[in-house]
Amino acid sequence: MNAPANSSLSPAALLDKLAPLGDTSYSLDRCADLAGMIAEINRLKDERRAIVLAHNYQRPEIFEVADFIGDSLELARKAREVTDADVIVFCGVHFMAETAKVFNPERKVLLPDMRAGCSLADAVTAEALADRAADLREVYPDLKVVSYVNCTADVKALSDACCTSANAVKIVERIDSDNILFVPDRNLANYVAENTRKRIISWDGNCYVHHQITPEEVDRVKRSIPGIKVLAHPECRKDVLELADAVLSTSAMMRYARESEADKFLVVTECGLSDRLLMEIPDKRFYKACKLCRFMKMITLEGTLDSLQNLRHEIELSDEVQKGARRALERMLELSA
Repeated sequence: MNAPANSSLSPAALLDKLAPLGDTSYSLDRCADLAGMIAEINRLKDERRAIVLAHNYQRPEIFEVADFIGDSLELARKAREVTDADVIVFCGVHFMAETAKVFNPERKVLLPDMRAGCSLADAVTAEALADRAADLREVYPDLKVVSYVNCTADVKALSDACCTSANAVKIVERIDSDNILFVPDRNLANYVAENTRKRIISWDGNCYVHHQITPEEVDRVKRSIPGIKVLAHPECRKDVLELADAVLSTSAMMRYARESEADKFLVVTECGLSDRLLMEIPDKRFYKACKLCRFMKMITLEGTLDSLQNLRHEIELSDEVQKGARRALERMLELSA
């Protein structure tokens, strides 16, 4: 069963409105500019009592100023643990900054570019979810809503629990219902459905970055480089996952690459993770069957510096949404413990 996506603009239309990705190469002059901005950001972090949280898909220069780098689950846990900062600058997309605000209502949470959205988050609204869940509960009275964290805070507030790609199967298995409405990613929902006996009713959304990766691209690399290990993200299509040696979240990909005896990997997710892998595991080789996320790449070092200098752009949520979203996020952390 699929519900229609609900958004005033389609992901394709949104992408048409976005600026170019920015740097395609790093010249010596550009690196010198970046070094100056990195030094100033680090100075301002001390002055503002600020920390920078960054997602694995960010530009490599963002990693140089980040106090913590991780996937959605790791970042949610880190945001929950913040105790020694007045300001959180979130280098990721909008829904991730909202999660940081949910866990830190008394702190100033900043997003360097408010245009940094998500095609998955745009695929479901709170109003559409409420209507769909009400209809389904007439058929399945025990229905529970599990929302992938790639959704807005008001959607989280209507959910029984959130999940990430790292813990989606565990959350579904542990929640007390045999019928699950899983929003908004149909590819991740399909992956979960194959790993549980519960009924999974999926929403009709996808991550445009992962969904456009084809099995032909993956197969071409596998045939060209014998012995290469293929690591794929569960947001990818089923025909891509079938070619993978392991289906993993980005944090699990990092662990797998470090611990594996293999020295060649095809990383099938957003390209930013490959940059981090190359920086942190230089003795192994990483090949890309990946795409760039225009939304993630809207976060720049210039924007991060401006955000700290001028304390913008601040995330604001109503008390009701904060309370509901926190309940669903806390339930995720409890079930995944």
